[in-house]
Amino acid sequence: MSDSNNHATDDDASIGSNKGRQHVKEKRPPTEDPKPEISEDEADIIARMHRLLGNRWSLIAGRIPGRTAEEIEKYWTSKFGSLPSDQCSSTDD
Repeated sequence: MSDSNNHATDDDASIGSNKGRQHVKEKRPPTEDPKPEISEDEADIIARMHRLLGNRWSLIAGRIPGRTAEEIEKYWTSKFGSLPSDQCSSTDD
């Protein structure tokens, strides 16, 4: 019997030695646009609903078919910043 049958070769040891240790992070393209494209009609609805409801994005999105709360909030903050809802409405007391 030869020793080569009982021992793993250097090549065999190197194959499994790094298994699971290397983590390669691949860059993925962004899944969403940074600014959603909102039509003029949608922008009008968002503005009017925001005056009534404030930052209740899910309720506002419920009035615009095909839009999510995240899209509405992203549009609002990209256009107006993160102002508190009471600063965005113009009320005369």
